[in-house]
Amino acid sequence: MALIPVNIKDGTLKKNEIIVGIDLGTTNSLIAIIDRETNKPIVISTNDYELLVPSIVYLGKNQNPLIGNKARKYLVEEPQNTIFSVKRLMGKSYKDVAENHTIKSYKIIDDNTESLVKIEVDGKFYTPVELSSFILKELKNQAESKLNVQITKAVITVPAYFNDSQRQATRDAGKLAGLDVLRIINEPTAASLAYGIGIAEGEQKIIAVYDLGGGTFDISILKITDGIFEVLSTNGDTNLGGDDFDEEIVKFWLKKYFINNDISNSKNDLQKLRLIAENAKILLSKTNSFFVEYDYKNQKIKLELSIDEFEGLINNLVEKTIKSCETAMKDANLKNSDIDEIILVGGSTRVNLVKEKVKQFFNKSELHDKLNPDETVALGAAIEADILAGNRKDILLLDVTPLSLGIETMGELMDVIIPRNSKVPQSVAKQYTTSKDGQKNLRISIYQGERDKVSFNRKLGEFNLSGIPAMPAGLPKIEISFMLDADGILKVKAKELRSGIEQKIEVKPQYGLTDEELEKMLLDSLVNAKNDVEYRSLQEAKTEAEQLIYTTQRFIEKNKNELSDIEIQQSNKFVEVLNTALKTDNKNEILKAHEALNHFTKPFAERLMDKAIAFAVKGKKIE
Repeated sequence: MALIPVNIKDGTLKKNEIIVGIDLGTTNSLIAIIDRETNKPIVISTNDYELLVPSIVYLGKNQNPLIGNKARKYLVEEPQNTIFSVKRLMGKSYKDVAENHTIKSYKIIDDNTESLVKIEVDGKFYTPVELSSFILKELKNQAESKLNVQITKAVITVPAYFNDSQRQATRDAGKLAGLDVLRIINEPTAASLAYGIGIAEGEQKIIAVYDLGGGTFDISILKITDGIFEVLSTNGDTNLGGDDFDEEIVKFWLKKYFINNDISNSKNDLQKLRLIAENAKILLSKTNSFFVEYDYKNQKIKLELSIDEFEGLINNLVEKTIKSCETAMKDANLKNSDIDEIILVGGSTRVNLVKEKVKQFFNKSELHDKLNPDETVALGAAIEADILAGNRKDILLLDVTPLSLGIETMGELMDVIIPRNSKVPQSVAKQYTTSKDGQKNLRISIYQGERDKVSFNRKLGEFNLSGIPAMPAGLPKIEISFMLDADGILKVKAKELRSGIEQKIEVKPQYGLTDEELEKMLLDSLVNAKNDVEYRSLQEAKTEAEQLIYTTQRFIEKNKNELSDIEIQQSNKFVEVLNTALKTDNKNEILKAHEALNHFTKPFAERLMDKAIAFAVKGKKIE
């Protein structure tokens, strides 16, 4: 039967196309749409009348992939063929995830390269992008079957802390699933949309969105005023979530009950334990103790876990999220008392310790959790989809980029073009010039990070601006433009303004930052702030000194017939002193020698300049 446009309830649809909102989650995924009768977002149930689709893919022999609940049973039966938590692998290489896939039962390929990680199942190789596309396609098919309408456009959510590569990987997964991904939106921002619909006209609130899901954590600080949603700051960890709580329980049980057994070598038994641990985590949000009998090698083992034991196991993980909250508040330049409401998002926020820690940090007695934390992100994505469809004019969403973007300049310095926490979409241009005479080519290297030295940041890509007309150093005007779109995807353009020569690139890195690098970047930028300032000052002093030496030597060579022997000799002596100072790496000595050379050469440089101008205007009348 061909698909035809119909309304969710009464068989009519105002437009031939609808745009869905999708929460592509680590543990579960959902798809939502605006109900045209109520004008409110709703999550679309599957054919099994379930709202949540487990983000699990089973790749059996000679059959199409099974997704969601159909794949769940194979986690234990065929763990090597059943993929879960694939979101944690998005946009990463084996090197990125080598230390973080211990609980995975499937085979992640180590090909000793920095290309995208691959997963081997029964001799076939899959990327996280392909696997995620299977999940997205299942959501798409389920929604089409339920609504009897063709779906081709979507808004997909990602953690706010996903970098450029991970966002691009998510977009590519959508394309593979047959979706035109109109927008990649941050999960906490989507959640704020779901909660912000009822804010009264003229009311202003500052909200903290604490999003702890199965595999990722984000904290976003937003200001909502008259339907305008402005993200003030964001922070988080793309490798921290409920999965890690489960793993801590598994490690605890292994040490307590299986210390003399080889259960760690059995993927099936480890998967059973992981699923039991997940159930224990869920139940301990409602009770004070958990126990179950576990069959292992024809013996009954009573697995027990008290609420105190559980909270002790996960305390350090929850504290890591609070550290991120501290950073986000500092970035937003706010005090805890400035926060009007705390929104909880993600299934892992049901854990009592999480709620208590969040209350303590923000000094609030109540948390905003009236919406189902599993559904909030998808509902917000549906609202954003409705905005893009032109059906809502009362909401404006202003998001931010989590890390600074810039290029490498002389001295291996990072010159920031789009600072961290800048609003997106964003377009910024800065002008640069060449350092050598006749330079025809310029390599532009693009970096992401917070340190002044590029080697501490992540290189996103590079390209060459070729064919620059030969001109003296400093004369070319090269404009570098960074265009960061609403999805956080970066486009870079370089143009020599005098000649019109230009080159463009869309930055598509092969892989993303490791979670440790991402977290460490911001921490290092704070810890090493003083050293970075000193380093930048030294490098800038050295660069200016090298440029002055080059310019002086070129000037003397070109004008030696116009200069006295004393001027030439003394200039060379000052150049030698400056060269010596450069070797010391002493900023003050370099600046001192720089000033001496500049002071000595300035008078006769001005003299020759005046002479050249006089010659150029000779015989011309100035009116």
